[in-house]
Amino acid sequence: MTRFSRIISFPVLFLVVGLACEARVLFQFPGFVRTRNTEFILNGGPFFFNGFNSYWMMNVATDPSQRSKVSDVFSQAAASRLSVCRTWAFNDGGSQALQISPGVYDELVFQGLDFVIAEARKNGIRLILSLSNNYKDFGGRPQYVSWAKNAGAPVNSDDDFYTNEVVKGYYKNHVKRVLTRINTITRVAYKDDPTIMAWELINEPRCQVDYSGNPLIMEGFYGDSMPEKKAINPGYQVGTDFISNHLIKEIDFTTIHAYPDIWLSGKDDSTQMAFMQRWMTSHFTDSETIIKKPMTFSEFGKSSKDPGYSLSARDSFLNAVYTNIYNFARSGGIGGGLVWQIMAEGMQSYDDGYEIVLSQNPSTSSLLAQQSNKMIALDHA
Repeated sequence: MTRFSRIISFPVLFLVVGLACEARVLFQFPGFVRTRNTEFILNGGPFFFNGFNSYWMMNVATDPSQRSKVSDVFSQAAASRLSVCRTWAFNDGGSQALQISPGVYDELVFQGLDFVIAEARKNGIRLILSLSNNYKDFGGRPQYVSWAKNAGAPVNSDDDFYTNEVVKGYYKNHVKRVLTRINTITRVAYKDDPTIMAWELINEPRCQVDYSGNPLIMEGFYGDSMPEKKAINPGYQVGTDFISNHLIKEIDFTTIHAYPDIWLSGKDDSTQMAFMQRWMTSHFTDSETIIKKPMTFSEFGKSSKDPGYSLSARDSFLNAVYTNIYNFARSGGIGGGLVWQIMAEGMQSYDDGYEIVLSQNPSTSSLLAQQSNKMIALDHA
């Protein structure tokens, strides 16, 4: 699974966010998603959404024979009116690496990412692209630190990712390389493509050295800036601070993740749902009144590996989360939610317990479509 948050809309800020057709007509986006106070804005009006995570897309699309899986997910998601997808724009070192070594890229993998962006545009789905990972999966900050160590830089731990100049240089170069990439299908630079709604600097960063949370942003844990809020955390600290991190002016909106089935493992469903209610309400309120930016609930789900799991239990959990998101959105302080995660048929090797295959899960697919319709209706309320 994943985690993290920092996002930005490109024409206005530095990091978040003529079309050549490859024998087909691609969906024409009218403009970039932006933020204004506590709302997401598109073409001057409010933008609400329901969306999903599919982190695996670039990795799968690297093999042209497997690209139909990406196309199928986007097509099925569009049929359910899901309008935002969060996925990876990184794979550092190792198998099928996008960045083989610092500044050295595999063009075939980049073309896989080109395909993902083009297919999203074709289906009218906007993207949140994450640029690195906190964890060793797909390289992430451990790989960056390893590269620096091998180059003779004085690094001692993965936390040096945030402070070592060599490591920071590697990372900044990657950001520049991705943002300035010219898509081989659409012929549009990534930074100029309104298909890309936002850029996420790193998935779920954590720092064990500085527990004040100053170096990074995270999936919603409270820190020392408001100690009284720590009681809302699920019983432990991870070196982040939701308030102070999101007050950084270059951050366009706040994001949270929530996995009560992991964080409160062993507790019953009602206890986990009560935690979820407090978690969502507290962060929504703080985003609206203290941080004064819109919020995205960018990861949540319920695992089939949980004791006593059933499809109806998962649907009930998702319905409760969606009800909260919709009620919050009616006051304009949240853009939407991104369920973890949607996959195509025949992807068992990627299963993590949270996978949703829309073509095989009609009750869940219907639930997602209902939420999409409710959120879209708010655009015109």
